[in-house]
Amino acid sequence: MSEWQLAETFRSTSGDVRWGSLGQPGQDPVVLLHGTPFSSYVWRAVARSLARRYQVFVWDMPGYGASQMSAGQDVSLAAQGRVFTEMLAHWGLEEPLVVAHDFGGAVSLRAHLLHGARYRALALVDPVALAPWGSPFFRLVGEHSEVFEQLPPALHHALVREYVTSASSPGLHLAVLDRLVRPWLGDLGQAAFYRQIAQADQLYTDEVQDQYGEISIPTLVCWGQDDTWIPVAKGRELAARIPGARLEPIAGAGHLVQEDAPAELTAALIAFLQNPR
Repeated sequence: MSEWQLAETFRSTSGDVRWGSLGQPGQDPVVLLHGTPFSSYVWRAVARSLARRYQVFVWDMPGYGASQMSAGQDVSLAAQGRVFTEMLAHWGLEEPLVVAHDFGGAVSLRAHLLHGARYRALALVDPVALAPWGSPFFRLVGEHSEVFEQLPPALHHALVREYVTSASSPGLHLAVLDRLVRPWLGDLGQAAFYRQIAQADQLYTDEVQDQYGEISIPTLVCWGQDDTWIPVAKGRELAARIPGARLEPIAGAGHLVQEDAPAELTAALIAFLQNPR
């Protein structure tokens, strides 16, 4: 498995952001947003496929993956929405195609509805968008993050592996699982893992979910039919709230659709991005 590297750095208001691009400059731009507790790595197969006809921009949000992790860092949805608008300005993208997964879905929606970010089309993949969200485990950790931060490293490692594994329906290749877990290990990573959960307040989607009916850009909602983190019923509800949005269920996929069904997801995205409607 080839390594996934982000060669560029941007200094955002929430810390240094690592980013990269694939494909030829000048091609139609597509921006991919990852979710939590993941990184741009989950987009590697989709990004490489899209790069045949688009210039694809990928980035690790502050506090995730290869980007800066630091004590006291603001990694909330509010901060990430602002950072995304900064990234778009840095890239010089005025109206890109945007594809966003999980937490990244909320980031893209907040940037569009609150910060004036413009997209030519938006594809949302199992996004965090409608209340209530967050599993009982997620809420427990958020309420007691200072306790979980003190777990012995071996127990923390086991917890993160189990949590990440549960995002997949058929199960993750061990090398992929290791790669997804790696950023959250060590003193810096362990603290960052619990920090991002502690700051994941539903308030940030409550602020915008009543505005989904104002979205006028072409929107596709993709959803893993076997998602146990956010049930597909939320996908149907979200698609019904956004005017003209279409729901694309993806069979055999859990929450991590990019890992469970990359070919099916890529096909759905290419069909939409070529002819948004």
